[in-house]
Amino acid sequence: MTQTEDIGFAQIAGTMADTNHGRRPDIPENWKQGRTCYGGLSAALLLTDVRMIHVDVPPLRSAVINFVGPVTDNPTLSSEVLRQGRNVTSIAARANIGEQAVCTATFSFGAARESELSVAFPAPDAPTPNNCEDFTPDFAKAFVPAFFHRFETKLIDGHRPMSGADEGYIRAWSRHNDPASREGIESLLCIADVLPPAALPMFRKMGAVSSMTWMFNVLQDDLSTDDGWWQIETRHTAGNSGYSSQVMRIWNSRGDLVVDGMQSVTLFV
Repeated sequence: MTQTEDIGFAQIAGTMADTNHGRRPDIPENWKQGRTCYGGLSAALLLTDVRMIHVDVPPLRSAVINFVGPVTDNPTLSSEVLRQGRNVTSIAARANIGEQAVCTATFSFGAARESELSVAFPAPDAPTPNNCEDFTPDFAKAFVPAFFHRFETKLIDGHRPMSGADEGYIRAWSRHNDPASREGIESLLCIADVLPPAALPMFRKMGAVSSMTWMFNVLQDDLSTDDGWWQIETRHTAGNSGYSSQVMRIWNSRGDLVVDGMQSVTLFV
């Protein structure tokens, strides 16, 4: 990974360089999370690569991401079509460092069609981003992962990490700092994992955590939102034996549910 200026997701996605085994992005140090790359960025780069190579796929409908190991260097990205049916195309994507997989994904793309079912799940009421506190207080900014500074994030409800809360719940507004990085499904996937794991507000001390698997569904064709702001929620469901499960949702500024998913997180505290 290179040490560069504070660049946004769109610029990183534009650094894809062809190799004999796939394409390799240049990921700067300020997108790291501990010893690895921020998981949302890894997943978004896999999707970027898939859509660069398979240009005729319909909109993304669902994905399963597996964070296999730490992304400690610029990975090589590759993909293959698993099946192209009349309705859904499934593509497997992989990020390797050398011969070792560090992140894999299965993306399912499907064209829209008429259906009798139309059920909404509107966002909870929330003040505007301008009327919410910064998620990270000034005294804590030196302690958050480097990648978190690539986003502007405002706390709506719930608790910050290590606050000893009775429940694991966080709801926030967030957007890319870089205006050029606020459009498209890849941008949304990049920001979708921005919040800390939902279990962290229940702890009182620092400790390592790591996302293991992430599954989500994309429920809207219209991916627009005002000024790049998304309302993002994560709620801890249950945890045991060093692993926890959380539900994750994203609404646009109009309150439409756009992403619905869940994640398995490993806990070392």
